Amino acid sequence: MVAVHGVGQQLRGESRLLAEWWPAITDGLCRAGREGAVSRSDTVMAFYGDVFRPPGQLLATGDPPWTAADVEEGFERELLAEWWRAAAGSDPAVVPPDAQETLAATPRSVQAALRALSGSRFFAGVALRAMVSDLKQVRRYLTDPQVRDAARGRVLDALGEDTRVVVAHSLGSVVAYEALCARPGHRVQALVTFGSPLGIPHLVFDRLEPSPVRMGGAARGVWPGGEQLTWTNIADEGDVVALVKDLRPCFGDGLRSVRVHNGARAHDASAYLTDALCGNAIAQALS
Repeated sequence: MVAVHGVGQQLRGESRLLAEWWPAITDGLCRAGREGAVSRSDTVMAFYGDVFRPPGQLLATGDPPWTAADVEEGFERELLAEWWRAAAGSDPAVVPPDAQETLAATPRSVQAALRALSGSRFFAGVALRAMVSDLKQVRRYLTDPQVRDAARGRVLDALGEDTRVVVAHSLGSVVAYEALCARPGHRVQALVTFGSPLGIPHLVFDRLEPSPVRMGGAARGVWPGGEQLTWTNIADEGDVVALVKDLRPCFGDGLRSVRVHNGARAHDASAYLTDALCGNAIAQALS
């Protein structure tokens, strides 16, 4: 099994992340009654976080001191606006954005969005600089070919002839999806994505490689494998990153769409992995 982490992990590494994920994976398998379906020795973490780490930065220094002024026009402000709207739609405590003011038009609205998100349940405890850093990581992956190739290459290097399951979180679901598409003939039987932004129109879905195929007036994403592949996408209703919860309109009815309830930890990888439905999706491919 290959695990692919999400955004904001640039100061960690494969060993640390797998140490955090593995207990949650085993708990999910246990909830599904499939304990022991996979061993830790058969699981690897495809780590790409260091691709986003500034050269020469020490572990103790943290993220660069990003501020609202560093949120760039275009992609970053548009994604921030989507996060704000999604947070307001799922959290009554978040003041919705002013319909008369767009993030692309004024820096003040960027500050307002960051303030609103910092007070939401979803982003509770997340520093402003971390939110800005995450925006920049998503933008860099989708717009910088060198960053994209480097991150995707980590997943491709982890995939082997014996890989049967890929589990991927957040931005990692985009990286994993594109890696599987780039490896025709792979033998992966289950792709399990959770907290995925894959379905966000224009910003993510329309930028995928390979490009979605236009069929009439609709676009359909390329299926990332053969007939043997089962794809399960899991989303929490309050997960702001997973703006589009049901990916079937984007990738076809062969995809299995699952809703879970993670409480205040809507986007947390461990919360997703401990759910029985996630454990069952993993175990089925290993039976």
